[in-house]
Amino acid sequence: MSGRASSTFQVALETAEQLAPEDQEMLIDILRRRLIERRRAELAEDISAAREAYRRGDVRCGTVDDLIAELAE
Repeated sequence: MSGRASSTFQVALETAEQLAPEDQEMLIDILRRRLIERRRAELAEDISAAREAYRRGDVRCGTVDDLIAELAE
C-alpha cells in the first residue's frame, strides 16, 4: 500500500475500533456483502466477455493434451 492508502486504511481501522462491538459486527457484515456483490458483478462481466468472445469465434475447443501440444510447438 502507498503511504496515503496505508494512512487511510489505518484511519478506517481506528474508526471501526471506536464502534461498539455490535456495530463492528454489522460493519463487517455490510462490507462482506458488498464484496460479494462486487465479485458477482465482476464475474458477470467476465461471463459476458467470454460469451462475446465465443460468439465472435475467438474461442477454441480442445483437451488439455491439445493445449499442451500447442504450447510445446
